[in-house]
Amino acid sequence: MSFKVLLRVIIFLAILFVMAYIGAYNTHRIVFAFPLALQRDLHAPAYLIFFGAFAAGVLGGAILTAGGGGAGRSRGKER
Repeated sequence: MSFKVLLRVIIFLAILFVMAYIGAYNTHRIVFAFPLALQRDLHAPAYLIFFGAFAAGVLGGAILTAGGGGAGRSRGKER
């Protein structure tokens, strides 16, 4: 495993720990309003709202990172 992958895994696990810590201490219900996508306000425990926002960011980042394939690769030095 390369150092870059190991560093990414450690950072990802640290973020997951922060999410679990937030969830442990923010158990009250909050109101989440996002008029562009939701018709009504969402009433849910705070940890679910935080986890949903985190999951949306992770999925978006994974989609942006995984896309493209070999379009940007060069074939090496051609003369």
